[in-house]
Amino acid sequence: MRKMKNPEFIAVKASWENKEDGYMLMQLRGNGQIAVEQWTKSLDFLKDIGKTCEIVSVDEYNAIKENAVSPEAKAVISNNKQTSEDKVKEITDKLEQGIKDLFESEKYKNYLKVMSRFHNYSFNNSLLIAMQKPDATYVAGYTSWEKNFDRHVQKGQKGIRILAPSPYKIKKDVNKVDPNTQQPVLGRDGNPLREQVEVTIPAYKVTTVFDVSQTEGRKLPEIVSDLQNDVEGYSRFMEALKVVSPVPIEARPIEGGSHGYYHLEDKMIVIKEGMSQQQTLKTCIHEIAHAILHDKDTGKEKDNLPDRRTKEVEAESVAYTICQHFGIDSSDYSFGYVAGWSSGKKLEELKTSMNTIRSTASEIINSVEMSLYKAKEQIMEKVNEQVKTTERTIMVKPEPASEMDEPKIKVHGRHH
Repeated sequence: MRKMKNPEFIAVKASWENKEDGYMLMQLRGNGQIAVEQWTKSLDFLKDIGKTCEIVSVDEYNAIKENAVSPEAKAVISNNKQTSEDKVKEITDKLEQGIKDLFESEKYKNYLKVMSRFHNYSFNNSLLIAMQKPDATYVAGYTSWEKNFDRHVQKGQKGIRILAPSPYKIKKDVNKVDPNTQQPVLGRDGNPLREQVEVTIPAYKVTTVFDVSQTEGRKLPEIVSDLQNDVEGYSRFMEALKVVSPVPIEARPIEGGSHGYYHLEDKMIVIKEGMSQQQTLKTCIHEIAHAILHDKDTGKEKDNLPDRRTKEVEAESVAYTICQHFGIDSSDYSFGYVAGWSSGKKLEELKTSMNTIRSTASEIINSVEMSLYKAKEQIMEKVNEQVKTTERTIMVKPEPASEMDEPKIKVHGRHH
């Protein structure tokens, strides 16, 4: 667009949040003050409505904005920006309070149930879902339900507010660096040359999602299938756990009341012989969590091993979450001790443990599901091969001839 003396709009090329490249557009009143500032993908609509626009540089845009904005307009812009920040602050304040209230036995158990369904979500968002709609099973945004699932949100439903990444890009002046030496490039005067680079700033915004129970439309496929309560299902699940485990798993006689243990020196999980299938699975998952997290040589937390009580809370919470996800009976789990464990701990310590529990449970769930899926594929391949073999046998093997099928010999006009 050509330069105008008194344009009605000023625009600068810009990226905004997670949108593609477009323009930041500023509408000016007759007195030079800002009426509207917004991001737009294209400026073509201005031609259609007969408006004049001037495209300027970032520096020019910022200078015009600073000089054009009246005190009243500045207040409006400031308030709008504050509103967005306030929303994030409000929800993070609720999160902090939620974490403090979380460690009551039943609340903690209910949170782990929610996390078992949303194990790929961050700790913050799974806790926000648990606080607002603890019976939620599958969530998505308003538009996503319509576009991706052919379902729509029912009228009058209240959404669940969670945090979503909302990074934005800015131009930043930095020293020019030689790509080979990684040293600053110097000018003739001996000073480092400067260049503008685009930098992504991490940020978050509040977004609203809805649970499947708040929508209607096309039926969803089954999202989670429970572990089969038969020997075959148990065997496949145990094989999947052995694949996931970082160390071998063996069943042995164990004296006393212990169901199993992780041997730090021998790098082995030992499970008590003769237990029920359900108890064997639960013990395996508990000890796998110890092996992944608390091994002094290879564990995730090897550089900062927690105290013994924290180790048990983490392993038991991981086991409960995984059992919930796969439908393994978990009615005997009790978390009455978490209140005492959490007492006196700093918020950051608690968040660290909860993030550890979430990420470890998610890692094991995803790995087990992948292993079960591969096992199912192998079984289907064997079945298909057996079917093909049977079909080939049927096609090759001749049918026995019956008397009715024997050819008739015609002699002298008569059949014999």
